[in-house]
Amino acid sequence: MGLQFVPSKWVGFVFAIWVQVVSGNNYTFSNYSNALKSLMFLSQLQLNNLSVAKDVGKAFGLLPGLASDRLPTSLILLIGGVEGLIGYGVQWLVVSQRIQPLPYWQMCVFLCMGGNSTTWMNTAVLVTCMRNFKNNQGPVSGILKGYVGLSTAIFTDLCAALFSSSPSAFLLTLAIAPAVVCLIAAFFLRETPPTAAEDPRQSQIFHFFNALAFVVAVYLSVFDLSGSHGKLVSLVFAIGLLVLLVSPLVVPVYLMVAKSGSISDPEGLTKEPLLVNVKVAEDDVSDEVRLRPMIGEDHTIREALLRFDFWVLFVSFLCGVGTGLCVSNNLGQMGAALGYGDVSIFISLTSIWGFFGRIISGMASEHFIGKVAMPRPIWNAVSGLLMIIGYVVMAVGFSGSLHIGSMLVGMCYGARIAVTVPVTSDLFGLKCYGLLYNILILNLPLGSFLFSGLLAGYLYDAEAVSSGDGGNDCTGPHCYRLVFVIMAAACGFGVVLDMVLVVRTRKVYRKMFERKKFQALAAPPSTSYVN
Repeated sequence: MGLQFVPSKWVGFVFAIWVQVVSGNNYTFSNYSNALKSLMFLSQLQLNNLSVAKDVGKAFGLLPGLASDRLPTSLILLIGGVEGLIGYGVQWLVVSQRIQPLPYWQMCVFLCMGGNSTTWMNTAVLVTCMRNFKNNQGPVSGILKGYVGLSTAIFTDLCAALFSSSPSAFLLTLAIAPAVVCLIAAFFLRETPPTAAEDPRQSQIFHFFNALAFVVAVYLSVFDLSGSHGKLVSLVFAIGLLVLLVSPLVVPVYLMVAKSGSISDPEGLTKEPLLVNVKVAEDDVSDEVRLRPMIGEDHTIREALLRFDFWVLFVSFLCGVGTGLCVSNNLGQMGAALGYGDVSIFISLTSIWGFFGRIISGMASEHFIGKVAMPRPIWNAVSGLLMIIGYVVMAVGFSGSLHIGSMLVGMCYGARIAVTVPVTSDLFGLKCYGLLYNILILNLPLGSFLFSGLLAGYLYDAEAVSSGDGGNDCTGPHCYRLVFVIMAAACGFGVVLDMVLVVRTRKVYRKMFERKKFQALAAPPSTSYVN
């Protein structure tokens, strides 16, 4: 039994998970924002604009998008790892007071670099895995984006357990861990050549990955909700978490053993029935006589950007992720305004419930396409409605409202991210997927600027001045009330756009439903492993 038996695309998927575990560093700003605020003597508006600079890094995600079809996955990963090492490394030097605080504009540059590093990592992972598992894009998106959602909680809880929530230790971890993981993943994550047929066990394998991810999420939740812990308990927790994060390796190891012991179909090339081949040929002929691709087929960038549907998706995505980012970036100050000394619980809750939103929406959207041809964008509409409820709850400001609101907003933000990833490929294909995905990700810096930098920054500072307390701090539920109301209205507009997309894409998902049924009927019964 040698390396030739290692199922390469499944090994790559495990390393993709680990890259996603460390690529949520862009959502951790609230863990060290107060340290930057005090060291650099910043107003809330200035601090929020630092968070915008972090998110502006995602605007340069167009670079890895362009590179995704020109450079190997390994190089894209290495660029992301090195850039993050520099961006977060300089922030660590400042917060640990090893150097004097840099000028404000220079800090913006390094936060921008840290934010941009994640776009290289995410692009490498998503483009590669979406192409490797074309028939399970919903689960792939849900699992990978789910681990991004857990990333903040993993970083936060590990640092709380090992370093007592030290902001400088936290930033050092953000600098080193992603660089090391990307370096190792560069050897294993790559596109694999397509085979004649998919492994019939593929859906079950993804269910197993989901189950492992749920265990990690529950494990983190128990640690967060069980109060303070001693050093021994914290150390045991950290070791247990690392074991759980390594556990996805069980899948490729099992498949390696199963493949090496199998004598049936040793090449992994189970032949498809002639009926499937005829179907593909008919589709090819129809494509040749069509002057413009239809929704649901491969588009060039120009063809996609000329589509009304793309811009409906773009703006609805802005309404959801832009407002969600505002909450993520301001959780530290939101908690402080309500009298909480330690806001790490809210950061972890947002991360963990974001995971649940990503995993559930990814699996459910794929399931209901195959069962009732339900258009995938409907899950964005549902998440938008729940997000509105979350903002209303936080605007009221009763006891526990921030707990409930952070869970709802986190879950819906995660669901929208996970659903929009496969919706993009559903409507516009995988031909230019890397660049299309990063054009949509422009909503992160744009939303951060509009809702966090402008809306929350100005309104918070205005409330701080009007309260008469002096200084840059505001205390009370009124500090962010108007912010939440405006964001709820924006989400309402996003829901309307989501329903427009649901109506316009019904035929696309009806075709996907028919294709899945056709493939299920045509596929031969087989238990052989297909790499």
